[in-house]
Amino acid sequence: MSWTRDGKSGRRGYHHGNLREALIQAALDLIAAKGPAGFTFAEAARTAGVSAAAPYRHFRDRDALLADVARQGFERFEGILSIAWNDGRPDSFTAFGNLGKAYLAFARTEPAYYSAMFEVGVPLEDHPELRKAGDRAFAIVRAAAETLAETMPRAKRPPALMMALHIWSMSHGIASLFARGDEARRKLPMTPEELLEAEFLIYLQGLGFDGMAAAG
Repeated sequence: MSWTRDGKSGRRGYHHGNLREALIQAALDLIAAKGPAGFTFAEAARTAGVSAAAPYRHFRDRDALLADVARQGFERFEGILSIAWNDGRPDSFTAFGNLGKAYLAFARTEPAYYSAMFEVGVPLEDHPELRKAGDRAFAIVRAAAETLAETMPRAKRPPALMMALHIWSMSHGIASLFARGDEARRKLPMTPEELLEAEFLIYLQGLGFDGMAAAG
């Protein structure tokens, strides 16, 4: 892919190469500037420096473009969560907390992807590859919950799926409100990481987990 940048306007211009990636980058730039609902398919084409008809070579419509952006975002997200979980090392309790920190970090450093992943509202049944990418990312959280649940006596283990959904929801809420890398971020009297860590501890202790025992 070849791009040039106008020194005065800062706009990218697409000349040749990977049109699909050029359009995805244009969509990310527009999401960052206007939000996922703030631009048209034709505007994405103009931002990429191509004709209004060119995007139809790869995407049926604007929703298809946004679904592909979201799919890429979930694939990146999956990789970040996998690194954070690190197969439960150094211990499952610590690694579980690292997943939450990774969630916040992704929202902070990749706000356009984050917005595309969770705010575009494209029907998942129409975009199975997007659904699969999201499911793979969530599967890491579920596997982590299963590993942590196994540190408790069998009779007292909470359902791992329930745990995974709760942890995903907590992380997402704090990320969306307080850890975003865009103007939607709200202020806190503490860091988002500190808030999430406290919420994790309260939640897990409520389920009967002993952090030190789990760490052992």
